[in-house]
Amino acid sequence: MSKLCKWILAFILIIAVNYDFPTISAKGETVIINTKSLNVRSGPGLTYSVTASMKLGDRVEVMSTNGDWYEVKVGSGTGWIASWLVVDQGAAGTSKKTAVSKVNALNIRIEPSTSSSVIGQLMAGEAVEVTGRKGDWSSIVSNGNDGWVHTDYITEISQSDSGQAGTTSKQQATEAEQFTVSVDALNVRQEPGLSSKKIGLIRSGEVYPVIQVDGNWVKIKLDNKTDAWVYSFHGTIGPKSNLQSDSSAVSKVTVLTNGTNIRQSATTSSTIVKRAFAGENLTVVAEEGDWYKVALPAGETAFIAKWVVSSGEVTKADLQSNDGKSDRPTGTLKGLTIVVDAGHGGNDRGATGLHGTDEKLLTLMTAQSLSAKLKAAGANVILTRDSDTYISLRKRVSINLQANADAFISLHYDANPNTSITGFTTYYTNSNQKALAAAVNSGLEKSINLRNRGAQPANYLVLRENKKNSILVELGFLSNPSEERILITEKFREQATHGIYQGIIQYFDKN
Repeated sequence: MSKLCKWILAFILIIAVNYDFPTISAKGETVIINTKSLNVRSGPGLTYSVTASMKLGDRVEVMSTNGDWYEVKVGSGTGWIASWLVVDQGAAGTSKKTAVSKVNALNIRIEPSTSSSVIGQLMAGEAVEVTGRKGDWSSIVSNGNDGWVHTDYITEISQSDSGQAGTTSKQQATEAEQFTVSVDALNVRQEPGLSSKKIGLIRSGEVYPVIQVDGNWVKIKLDNKTDAWVYSFHGTIGPKSNLQSDSSAVSKVTVLTNGTNIRQSATTSSTIVKRAFAGENLTVVAEEGDWYKVALPAGETAFIAKWVVSSGEVTKADLQSNDGKSDRPTGTLKGLTIVVDAGHGGNDRGATGLHGTDEKLLTLMTAQSLSAKLKAAGANVILTRDSDTYISLRKRVSINLQANADAFISLHYDANPNTSITGFTTYYTNSNQKALAAAVNSGLEKSINLRNRGAQPANYLVLRENKKNSILVELGFLSNPSEERILITEKFREQATHGIYQGIIQYFDKN
């Protein structure tokens, strides 16, 4: 052995004796699975075969450790799991979880079963403490009572997510920011945490100035004397409208589509007071966020969305009006049958967003919104599903063929392991479907502010086996956290379905 090799060996031995290498001493501890699904492997590494799997919340005892891997008891044998996907029982016991309802009137049941008695309900945005889990059900405490809710309709938030850990950075809001409520009802609190005292309730479509952003919490000004905190997931932060009074710079707007809704207040969930016709001019008296406050003939005022009118010069080609020159008047869908397909459903949840949004629920709400617009234009609309039920792909095709429909529109929301990918895409398979895909994609581009990935060919069964005029629309990526916040809002669904509707009108007017 050379003198240099001896010196190197001696140096390594000195380091090994004197350096305190970190070790894992979890043997005998109980750990809790902290991910939706965790593979159990035959050895301590990702190259070993998968022998079993565990679910979120499962508890196992650690038998031995090897680097970043735990050997745990599985059935009558043992297996290995990744230590970075579990939490120890002691730490988990100090981290409370909260469930936030994603829907209105979510049933709280006495047992984890849909056949069990209903003992209460949660409103969208309402938060309750989570005490346990059993299959697809979470046990909760609501108003001092124990109950169960289905996990499909809630978002679970850990203490750190709710901003109580105090590790998130605080940002002062600029004067140009405002918070718009996206859920039907949202609690406002004294401090940025779900355990903080509730001091009020705000409603969908209401807009408030933003004072400060602290992690997932937003401090808003309720009135001249009161500030409060809201959870940012249930609204959108955007630029403040420059015009909030009767001194609007826009004096007139022109309605672009027959049957456009004019509402009592500035939200799509408000009561419809009138329907306007294409080409109708309305006088603007004020602006409120994405809405115009307009004067009606009888002297009262109401609201119309900015995205369904034009404040500039309008040509005849811009209007979707009824000129009476054909059996199906231009700008209507009279006499046409359209099948609207809400993707996934039942035990097929589709994609799940990083904030817990299930694709199957969004597609159903989107299908119902699109259906209403198509019916208002005179179409005979058939939904492949109108509730949270599983429908096979071939059954969906069969529904379309039996109806001899003029168009089949399948609605989806996208996902990708690369969370940076964004945008909407319109797909077709057969050449006769390309023109409809292009028209709908064009309508979407004019209505929503997402990246346009274009009309593309794809080999989907509901299009491949469907020789009729059929397309599949992916309305954005739930896997991108920023885009997910946009996709879950009622405003986005209203704009997206308006774009699809306009694309369908454009296609049939041209063909």
